[in-house]
This record gives sequence, C-alpha cells and structure tokens, in this order.
Amino acid sequence: MKIVTWNVNGIRAREKQVAELIERERPDVFCLQEIKASPDQVPAALCELPGYWCYWHGHKGYSGVGLHVRREAFPGPPEFRHPAFDRETRVVTADLGASLVASIYVPNGGKDFAAKMRFLEAMEEFAAEAHAAGKEVLLCGDLNVARTDQDVHPKERKPNIIGQRPEERALLERILARGLVDVGRALDPGNEGLFTWWAPWRNLRQRNIGWRLDYVLASEPLFRRVLTCRVLSDVGTSDHAPVAAVFAPAESASA
Repeated sequence: MKIVTWNVNGIRAREKQVAELIERERPDVFCLQEIKASPDQVPAALCELPGYWCYWHGHKGYSGVGLHVRREAFPGPPEFRHPAFDRETRVVTADLGASLVASIYVPNGGKDFAAKMRFLEAMEEFAAEAHAAGKEVLLCGDLNVARTDQDVHPKERKPNIIGQRPEERALLERILARGLVDVGRALDPGNEGLFTWWAPWRNLRQRNIGWRLDYVLASEPLFRRVLTCRVLSDVGTSDHAPVAAVFAPAESASA
C-alpha cells in the first residue's frame, strides 16, 4: 500500500502537477491539504479521479483537504467522515476496514495560536480513541509543527517562533504516544536535511533551508510493515513537497 500526502497550496494552481504526481506514483491513498477550493471549484479533470473513490472537503480560498482511495486496492466505497473538531475543512477520514486514514491540515497558529493548540489536543484524543478501538491508524498531512530542532535548518531556528514552540512539540509527542510512529524520521533518524517545507524566497528550496512539517504517522502494527518513506522534493511548485510511504501487505509482514 502506497500513501502519498501533499500540501498542494491551491488545487487550481497545481492541477497539472497533481495529475502528474498521481500518474507517476499511483498511490493507493492520496491525501491533499490546503486545496483552497470548494468541491465545485476543483478542476473537472481532478474532481473525479479515474480509478479512485474521491472526496473533496473545502471552501473558496482557504484551508481544505482531499482524500482519495484507489478502487483497485479498496473495491468497496470507503466511509468518509469528519471528526467533531473539524470546524474549518481541515480533516477528512476514510474507514478502510482494518485501517483508518486521515488527511489533516493543522492550523498554522499565526492568527490564533490557542485554536491551533486546541486542534492538536483534539487530535490527541482522536488518536487515542482510534488506538483504543484497535484500528490501524494513518494520520497524514501538514501538521504545522517541526518536531525537534533537527527538523529545522539551523538558519531557520528561532526561539519561540510558532511551529517550533515547546508546547506545540509537546503536544505532537503526546499524539505520537497514542501508539503512533513518525515514519519519516524513524526510517531516517540521522538526516539533518530532511525537510518538507521551504519559505518561497531566496532559493531556500534549492538550498534546502527548510522545515519538516509534513508527516505520515502510522500505528505501530502498520509501521512494522513499512518499506520506504520519501520526501518527493523534486515535485511541484507548492512550498511543500509530497511525502510518499509504502507499506507491505499484512500477510507479508513476517515474510
């Protein structure tokens, strides 16, 4: 099973790039964030992706997420839902039987830091409930928190800046403590240049002066089946890069 997550920073601006990414990676689950469009504004070529169960959740010019599930991998239509704490088109989940997948766009917090903290607290409760229910969980998306200083280029580290504050990081650790693993970092623990977001000026992306804000968080049983997790830094013109993770089938876990 291949999962791809991408903060696209405007689905209408990145229509061709999204189509090319799907063609190149052929994900079984495709999560998008910051689509900045209501469902009726999604480009027609993407609105119903061939071969996918598609769900768009957004409104004009702000926030928004998408979650798309490949029919060949999951023949039955998934049940798409929104948890109670989703008040700004920031979360959609899909029940895939044994697994629960969520596409998540955490508020930046620049205009309302308290709201961001409430959102992260609700995410912890959501993760705890899913773990208690025995679900294999995948939380994918732009979490807008750099987990540690290692996840920020030295030139970008700033005391108490939003996205690097101790209280945000503590909440992210609490979410992970609910039976989840930060797949990208777990597979590449020593990489000091593992970033997914770069400010769009001074060629910071080309110089790899960035932050790691985009994650695949997997429940421990799923993580034991992980094969790869890559940042696709060559893809697109969003200020974020996609992240792609591949998991072996359950029957192959002990092979």
